[in-house]
Formats: sequence, structure tokens, C-alpha cells
Amino acid sequence: MLLAVTGKPNSGKTTFFSAATLVDAEISSRVFTTIKPNRGITYVRTECPCKAGKKCNPKNSKCIDGIRLVPVQLIDTAGLVPDAHKGRGLGNQFLSDIMLADALIHVVDISGSSDADGNIVEAGSHDPKKDIEFLEKEIDFWMLSLLNKIMMKRASMSREEFLDDIANQFTGLGIDKNISGKLAEGLTQKSSEEELMNFIAALREASKPMLIAANKADIKGSEEIMQKISVSKKIIPCCAEAELALRRADERGIIKYVPGSSDFEIMKEKRMTSEGRIEALDEKHKKALEFIKELLQKHGSTGIQKVIDTAVFSLLETIVVYPVENEHKWSDKKGNVLPDAFLMRSGSTALDLAYKIHEDIGKKFISAVDARTGRHIAGNYVLKDGDIISIKSGR
Repeated sequence: MLLAVTGKPNSGKTTFFSAATLVDAEISSRVFTTIKPNRGITYVRTECPCKAGKKCNPKNSKCIDGIRLVPVQLIDTAGLVPDAHKGRGLGNQFLSDIMLADALIHVVDISGSSDADGNIVEAGSHDPKKDIEFLEKEIDFWMLSLLNKIMMKRASMSREEFLDDIANQFTGLGIDKNISGKLAEGLTQKSSEEELMNFIAALREASKPMLIAANKADIKGSEEIMQKISVSKKIIPCCAEAELALRRADERGIIKYVPGSSDFEIMKEKRMTSEGRIEALDEKHKKALEFIKELLQKHGSTGIQKVIDTAVFSLLETIVVYPVENEHKWSDKKGNVLPDAFLMRSGSTALDLAYKIHEDIGKKFISAVDARTGRHIAGNYVLKDGDIISIKSGR
């Protein structure tokens, strides 16, 4: 599963990426700091079944105090500016990169302190609503340019060839043929540009769902701006700088912090400098932590983890399932308890899980066991979030 962080320059896009992954990507106020996509691993957060009394031994994920963190791939794409679909800025590269993703996280400077091109301006002087609208428009126009390549030769094609060409064109962008094929059924060789644009918008929404991360929500005036933006949009306020500071402090052992939490614990009054020296926390760092603590108390979290969780669990309609070999001990053959946590699309079956574990296990599937209840289940059993499943297969 792959999420793409998108947005214009200076929206805090790369800070968001670094906060979510702890990858040391270059962060600056220069426009187009990100040229090639940064790649890293972030995590979705869910309650681990080990809270039922069994101590777990995660292999493909993490468990911190009963909170299971399941890995998800994240890329930070180059900044997008108006008319990117015409090649302005790094547009064509950006648009190609984001189409690799299953879902998009659009990081918006909700404080309005950067203009349409990402230049720094006075807070509140730019309308973030325009940023939200232009990104969708740029993606749509770019996808339309690909569709128009087919429309240019439509007169010589049968309807079947026409629809097949459309499906094949967008398969190269990671869009399921069934999705593009179904949505294209209403098109003909005589469809107007408005009808084509409606098709493209529907295709984008179905294949690349988008969540808006309203970054810099801690800056004065941001709350008022948020209230003016349509509630129909999926928007989550966040503060990437605060999350990055917390995760780096936790990494250095200064604080104890679990991503997505509403508080943190100061573990020691000292820190390690970039030169490797140990020194006491100065007033500047203490005040920074106090400010972040107040921010957490006010908003409940920095919002970064909520964005990741919402993108995976809500936009992509995903659940977490725990495959085990021993349904009584909830373990693998080596005795590791709850070793794996798999992300599965809602509606997936026990047979789908068997194939995800290994193709041979799927082919030789016999039955499965719900380890929580001990009940035997068939291959068409629809998985639920938090299920612990033991797959039985032939040799």
C-alpha cells in the first residue's frame, strides 16, 4: 500500500513526510526543494490484540504499550504549481509520481502564508481554498491530455476498441481496468469535453482518493480559515513541525511519545547535540516542548497520525488482520505470538488472506480457524478488523 504526499512548494509537505517517516529529507523554504520523490515507511495505528493478555512478538510491525503500528509506504513528491499539466515547474514529473499511489495526502498551508507558487507571504494573505481546488484541476487536466490521445483516433475505432483503449491507457497509471472500464461505459466517440472531464473527475475520485492535511494549524488565524472551507472536503488540521520535533525527541530518548498520542513524557532533562555531546536542555528547548504540550492538549494530537490512519482505514477502506499458525497460542511455528499484522481491503475473505500469506497456501487452501472463537470458517468468510486467523492448507 502506497500513499503519496502532494501539494505546492512551502506547504510543509516534506516536513509532513519527515515527521511521518523520520527520513532525513531536505527541508527548506526554497521552491522545489524536493526534486526526486523521497521514499520512506510510516505506520498506521490500531489496538493490538495483545491487550487480551498475550504478550506479542511482532515481526512485520511494531507494538508499543498495546498499540500496533503497521507499516505503510509513503512518498513525498515534487511541489506542484498552477499549469503543471502544461509542464510548468516540475509538473509532468510530479503528476507521473503521484499516479503510483493508492491514495493522496494533499498538504495545504492552511495559514495562508505562502502564495500559489509557494513563495512566502504574510500569513492570511493567500486563500488556501484555491490550493485545494487547483491540485484537483491539475490532475484532471493531465489525465484529460492522456484521454485525448485516444479521442484523436476515435473515428477509426469500434466502440469495443474505444472502451478497451481507455481502460488500457489508465491501467498504466495504476488504475484498475474494472474501475476505468465501468466509468467509461457512458462515453462515446462523440462525447463532449464536458462529458470527458466529468469522466476524468469521477475516475480520479474512485482511483486516487484524496485527503487534505491542513498544515500549520497552530499559526494564528488558521482556525478561522478552516471554518470557511467547505465541510464536504475531507480535511484534518495538523502541525507537521510539532510532530517532527516530538518524534526526533523520542528517538533521542528525551521524551517517550507514541505517534498519535495526546501527550508525551519527558524522560530526561538532557539531550545529545549534533556533534555527539550531552548537554542539558536549555530554556529554548523546554519552551518548545511546553508549546507542543499545550498544542496537544488543545487539539488532542498533532494530526499527522490521524491523517495517515484516515487515509488508510477510511479512504482506502482497509482493516488489520493477524494471521497465525497455532490458533490456540496465537503464534507462528516458532512460538512468536501475533507475529504479523496484514492490511487487507474491506470485503477480503479468508481465501484472500491465504493468498496474501503465500500463493501456494492460497492454492492449497482447505479451511481456516477464527482464533478468537475457535470456530472453523470457509474460504468465503469475510474478514473483520482485528480478526486473528489460522489458515489450514494441504501439502
